[in-house]
Amino acid sequence: MDIQIIDLSEKDITPYDYEHKNINDDFVTVMNCILEYEKIIFVTPIYWYGPSAQMKTFIDRTSDLLDVDELKDIGRSLRNKTAYIVCTSISNDADSSFINSFKSTFEYLGMNYGGYVHANCENGYNPVEYKNDVDKFINSI
Repeated sequence: MDIQIIDLSEKDITPYDYEHKNINDDFVTVMNCILEYEKIIFVTPIYWYGPSAQMKTFIDRTSDLLDVDELKDIGRSLRNKTAYIVCTSISNDADSSFINSFKSTFEYLGMNYGGYVHANCENGYNPVEYKNDVDKFINSI
């Protein structure tokens, strides 16, 4: 399986700007990398029922793909790709409001929702404890 990992915290992706003055940051470059794949996995811890600040900023910036004429083709290229979620928190499962915010975003962008896997990391992450969940998730992709 060919994968590429993009760490959003290593990228310069600035918050959404209605005037699109930030168009030359790393957002478009990251989107072009993502478009090379049919399956996209969004990975984030859950903080206060939402994704990390970096992930939230990235998701907010998808608005550029709807607002900026020269980026609309990139936005259309997301259609029919399948999106998945990998998340951690200090709860037994991902809160439905968290999952639904991603599902709604994927639907709005014309993407298919493929599912999610979650790990409760209240006492740290124990790979053995989540082996079956991770294997099942990987097989679903």
